[in-house]
Amino acid sequence: MNFSDDKVDLFVYQEAKSGNLESGDTYYITKTDEFMLCAIADGLGNGPVAKESADIIPKILEEYKEETLDELLLRCNELMVSKRGAAVAIVKIDYKHQTISYSCVGNVKFYMYKRSTDKMIYPLPVMGYLSGRKQKINTQTYACEKNDLFMLHSDGVVMKSPKSTIKNASNAECLYETIFKEIEHGDDSTFIVGSLL
Repeated sequence: MNFSDDKVDLFVYQEAKSGNLESGDTYYITKTDEFMLCAIADGLGNGPVAKESADIIPKILEEYKEETLDELLLRCNELMVSKRGAAVAIVKIDYKHQTISYSCVGNVKFYMYKRSTDKMIYPLPVMGYLSGRKQKINTQTYACEKNDLFMLHSDGVVMKSPKSTIKNASNAECLYETIFKEIEHGDDSTFIVGSLL
């Protein structure tokens, strides 16, 4: 799906595990004049019980989108009590300050390629998953500029060399098409790719 506008080029792909009607992954995207917020939640396991945990995230982000990433993740965590749990990552682009922030608990991975400096940013996510238990949250913020590429993906997206795949892409749409062709299909998988315009 294409969520592009005049500020950000944004593409999303999602599929459910073979045999399931619904994916255990959920994604969320919202945009205002000031920022773009996107997230992937990967519910533990697959099917309806995984989706139940993952579906908490869009509801919280929609209601509290103005809050910090730390606050959003902690709110999501509170609602995971007595549920299966989920790995969750949130990315926010601040247009005014030209920054991109990433916060994650679990194995939803984030990459950003800064084309002007040929630098790849790959912050290590916090291990574990949102479960209602106390969590350590660690938001990381980086400067970003036009043509920087970023990618956020659940663990169902397996690539041989994600860094070189991103580096070799000329733009977000090209990156989307390359990843779609490269990954194995048949598992719950979600990825979001984008760049500032």
